[in-house]
Amino acid sequence: ILQVIVAFIPGEPVELAAGYAFGFLEGSILTLTGFLIGSWLVFVLVRRFGIKLVEVFFPSEKITEFSFLKNSQKTKTIAFLLMLIPGTPKDFLSYFAGLTKLTVRQWLMIVAIARTPSLITSTITGAAAGEENYILSGIMLSVTIVITIAGIWYYRRLCKQEREESI
Repeated sequence: ILQVIVAFIPGEPVELAAGYAFGFLEGSILTLTGFLIGSWLVFVLVRRFGIKLVEVFFPSEKITEFSFLKNSQKTKTIAFLLMLIPGTPKDFLSYFAGLTKLTVRQWLMIVAIARTPSLITSTITGAAAGEENYILSGIMLSVTIVITIAGIWYYRRLCKQEREESI
């Protein structure tokens, strides 16, 4: 929950630690539950206090970077893709989602579905390390790193494309 609220804390180490400490299944359930509660809390608080709350945590340049989502007819699709792609600022998106026309239910469905693949790979990696299965842990970590690098590249391309279309 705290990891979502304090958005500059990356989620992957939390997921890895949950897998290591609790195993794959329990670690995944605990982490997803925390993501959902944190995302709900942030969304509701932003709806209540508006952009002033977002500005407390993020510079205006970061807020402007996501402004294309606010009035886009593709908000749900783009938000889903950004949450699904590894390496994107998912917790910042929780703050920004409260400024869009998404409902809290829509947002929580996006979070639950889109965060699950990354959460699974990370908790498997952590659980494998906890069981001293370093080969599986290394393979999963390597795959995650490659997917994250590709995700960051795609995210930057998508943001650039959306900014150009909104001009």
